[in-house]
Amino acid sequence: MNHQPVDATTTTSFLPMVSVVVPIYNGEADLPELINCLLSQTYPKERVEYLLVDNNSSDRTLSNLNKISAENCPIKIRPLSENQIQSSYAARNTGIRAATGEIMVFTDADCRPQQQWLYALIKPFVNEEVVIVAGEILALPGKTLLEQHADREETLSQKHTLKHVFRPYGQTANLAIRRIALEKAGLFRPYLTTGGDADICWRILGENIGRLEFAPNAIVQHRHRATLKELQSQWRRYGRSNRYLHELHGVELMRDMTPKEYGYRLVRWLLKEVPRDIKKALAHPAAGITGQPTLVDLLNTPIGLFTARARTAGQRDAKLPENAKIIDRL
Repeated sequence: MNHQPVDATTTTSFLPMVSVVVPIYNGEADLPELINCLLSQTYPKERVEYLLVDNNSSDRTLSNLNKISAENCPIKIRPLSENQIQSSYAARNTGIRAATGEIMVFTDADCRPQQQWLYALIKPFVNEEVVIVAGEILALPGKTLLEQHADREETLSQKHTLKHVFRPYGQTANLAIRRIALEKAGLFRPYLTTGGDADICWRILGENIGRLEFAPNAIVQHRHRATLKELQSQWRRYGRSNRYLHELHGVELMRDMTPKEYGYRLVRWLLKEVPRDIKKALAHPAAGITGQPTLVDLLNTPIGLFTARARTAGQRDAKLPENAKIIDRL
């Protein structure tokens, strides 16, 4: 990802029309905070529209969206509905079709964009070669052990997806794509349930329409999973995604750990890592000493093995539905 020098006057006057598309499923509880984050954006309000797409919610998401848009809101909110296909990608396509902007921006209802988010995410598009920009995803402060573990591992960070061995891609929690790239490569696969962000980026990059840029200062915050059930579901989805991308793009499948390898890692944890961390803790009993092991350190290995098993199960059990091969077009 090369950075070419750009004239300062160009960057300050570069304010294209932007369409922010947010798919929402049963997001009634998330709406107030999300709207506050959108209201606080520093990007000129007259240059942005927010297309909030209800995806057949069973709560009051759609009625609340209609109510917000009917009020004297200082930003342009356009409530939409996608109730034919239950998929966030189908909802995003509904938003794209209704959008008027030159740049399409994607985030999720449970994300919390920081004030400079849009401005920083759009800035790289001043270079016409750039057709995709990925912003960073940071964790909202978490109290549970699992949240703290995921925060330390930077589970949600774009740095993992931007270094993908097949091709880099950005996650739709914080992604912007030039409309012309979507016109050429097509929209999201509406029947895909996971992996659609990688798929759309790879199709655009594969057709040499332009390049991808990372905007580290374009930050959205997202909450990590707080329970074992949520964590298992998250990592099973990662496994399913890899299976789907294997079938769509030929991505290598992840190797399964053998029972022997699991056993070895657990024994090593119990006999080597736990005594080492306890010894360190006893040597530094005062709280706050740098390098002092925490409970998160102590349980790092078993949590890692738990997520690895969930990902393996997701990859093993997944089967790409035939209709997931369909690509929507503008």
